Amino acid sequence: MDYTIRQAAPGDADALVRMHTAVHEECYGHVLPAAFFAARRASIQERTERRRPYLDSSEPRIIALDASGEIVGFADAGPGRDDDRPRDLELYSLYTLARAYGSGLGSAMLNTALGNSAAYLWVLEDNPRARAFYAKHGFRPDGERKLLPAEWSDLPEIRLVRSGARRWKPGREPS
Repeated sequence: MDYTIRQAAPGDADALVRMHTAVHEECYGHVLPAAFFAARRASIQERTERRRPYLDSSEPRIIALDASGEIVGFADAGPGRDDDRPRDLELYSLYTLARAYGSGLGSAMLNTALGNSAAYLWVLEDNPRARAFYAKHGFRPDGERKLLPAEWSDLPEIRLVRSGARRWKPGREPS
């Protein structure tokens, strides 16, 4: 299946939040309670309004659309948020709907968001599919671990880091 990958815009906020809600249910339905997903669905409008200004950025806010124009994936990155950040660039998120698994879309979005830059990310410790995907792209655990907030059932995350061919600088588009 062919996908179009492009920078998101504020007008994409509603469709992006709805896709994000659906993908969380696909990815985490086995580890989070039904009440978590009900709350996510109930807060779509509020989350859309918060997301809209975030999408008005030159930093990577990448979406992937299928042939019908539906958002089927997204990735976003920017300056590292951790005080002890091991790299300047952090991949904040990368998700695709399950129907895009195995299509190469995740790899294409990762490349669009990060290029070959050194970067880091956080991933659920018990997410073997995502961990294998990131390992294939050069990310390795650096020994850091933290718990997500209570609304995320205190699930543990680990930090993955990769070296890159060049350093990323804020305001410069990744290659």
